[in-house]
Amino acid sequence: MPRHWLTWVAIGYLCGSIPFGLLLGRCRGVDIRKHGSGNIGATNVGRVLGWAWGAPCLVLDVLKGFGPVFLGGWTMGLIGGADQPSSLEAWRWLAVAAAAVVGHVFPIWLKFKGGKGVATGLGAVLGIWPTLTVPALLAVSVWGLLAAIFKYVSLASVVAAAVIPGYLLVRVWLGGEPLAGVAPYLIVSGLIAALVVLRHGSNLKRLLAGCEPKLGEKLSEEHATPN
Repeated sequence: MPRHWLTWVAIGYLCGSIPFGLLLGRCRGVDIRKHGSGNIGATNVGRVLGWAWGAPCLVLDVLKGFGPVFLGGWTMGLIGGADQPSSLEAWRWLAVAAAAVVGHVFPIWLKFKGGKGVATGLGAVLGIWPTLTVPALLAVSVWGLLAAIFKYVSLASVVAAAVIPGYLLVRVWLGGEPLAGVAPYLIVSGLIAALVVLRHGSNLKRLLAGCEPKLGEKLSEEHATPN
């Protein structure tokens, strides 16, 4: 396996760029970009094709973020070592995670028109073991709770994305952890969260207008905004 971090950045981007939603749709003879919101992510796949297809898309999108980040960290000696990664090592490792998310959102195969980065971002931060794994699992719990209560995937996704940098800030402010050690993880997770929020702009507008579909509902053609 390659050990150089730049190689893993490239692998992360290429893995993130795999359009599993589009590929699964084609297995059913459907171009997912022409239905629902036009997004290639698991939520739109689930609404258009049913969750028998949406759930595998979700898992695959998580794995394409987790795989290169975890394997890259392992081959670079950053997982299982006695010492915490140095600041430089952390930045290099986080670059792999960021590349995977960017690949999903801006895939080279689809003229840089991709998904919203939630599932792939989750997988990527889960791969930063153990520093971001615990806050990532907390984010999953928050997502599940909000989705169960309010039934809005977009709302749950945006809030969950903010949980990880928020958790790191709490560790600094209340836990007394030095900011210098947390800064790389805080900055990158914050940028990923900001990207997720930006990619949900149309969803947030529909939420404010009261026309965002809930779990199990389909997006009406009137309010669909294909990418």
